[in-house]
Amino acid sequence: MIRLELKPLKTVEDARSMLETAIGLEFGTLPPYLYAMFSIPPGKNVAAANLIKSVLMQEMIHMCLACNIMNALGGTVKLVPPKYPGPLPGDIGPIGKDALVIHLYRLSKEGMKQGMDIEQPETIPNFPVLKAAPGVPATGTIGQFYQRLDDFLATLPPGVWKKGRNQITDNQFFTGQLFAVNDYADAHRAIEEIVSEGEGAKDEPLDFQQELAHYYRFGEVYHDRVLTKIAKPPGYQWGPAKLGVIWKDVFPAIPDPGTHDFSKDSAAARAAQAACNAAYTRMVDALQQAVTGTKGALGNAVRAMFDLRLATQVALRTPLADGVSVAGPAFLYTPIKGGAKA
Repeated sequence: MIRLELKPLKTVEDARSMLETAIGLEFGTLPPYLYAMFSIPPGKNVAAANLIKSVLMQEMIHMCLACNIMNALGGTVKLVPPKYPGPLPGDIGPIGKDALVIHLYRLSKEGMKQGMDIEQPETIPNFPVLKAAPGVPATGTIGQFYQRLDDFLATLPPGVWKKGRNQITDNQFFTGQLFAVNDYADAHRAIEEIVSEGEGAKDEPLDFQQELAHYYRFGEVYHDRVLTKIAKPPGYQWGPAKLGVIWKDVFPAIPDPGTHDFSKDSAAARAAQAACNAAYTRMVDALQQAVTGTKGALGNAVRAMFDLRLATQVALRTPLADGVSVAGPAFLYTPIKGGAKA
């Protein structure tokens, strides 16, 4: 599970530091969710692909909203591309346990369990699964982490907020979901949406839009059961209707391609990885520009994501040396020497 240190906040700089962790956390979820989504061939596991995509798009919105809060507090956003496998920013793990190590997994039960671990709410629901086969004071979940931040932001005087500073409000993308943060009311709304969409309302799997929160969307794929409301406690159950997941209907993508030695693979496989890394780098650079005030850069980031998908489709159809496996994108940030860096 994700456990984040809940430090006391006394200054605006403390809040900026917390936001830096939050932004890194939201950014760090994008590659593992993309890897799982990309591993699904066109026309296969459509329901699962749509659920993962919906989570992915909301995570990008969450990252932008966290950046908007940072900018409104006068901070500077610095996107730091993570490496996989590795922990997400701020994850210290429960007392006596290691932090959650995040991997790049194709669509699999392992990958969906990882998604549930990342998005795990404060109270883990014990919903029955209808199928034949079978608190630490100094740390908290992502939701508790954001709540600590929200409580502090509510105490700030109005003069702290810098209206209109580097706000991402590109209405061409995420219309109605991405908005400027100019004061505490806006920041509170942003935090409520981030937490609600990720974990759901307290003791309730639905978010503020009455849609399944992220934890439960991954849960539907993991259990291959539609989450169903029932009249008796605990109020919901997994199934009996199936989502229709066919685990074998995926590209045979290896996990964590960033740790793979491609020198033993074909030139085509190496070229495919290079194209993926180049598109990912363009996406990161465009995101960095967007969160630091460059108008229209968010559109460039979205287009780079589509380029990444196209490059990934080539990589996932290019066999590795074993003649069976393929590799999805390693998500390695590889800026051109002397060029712009994220």
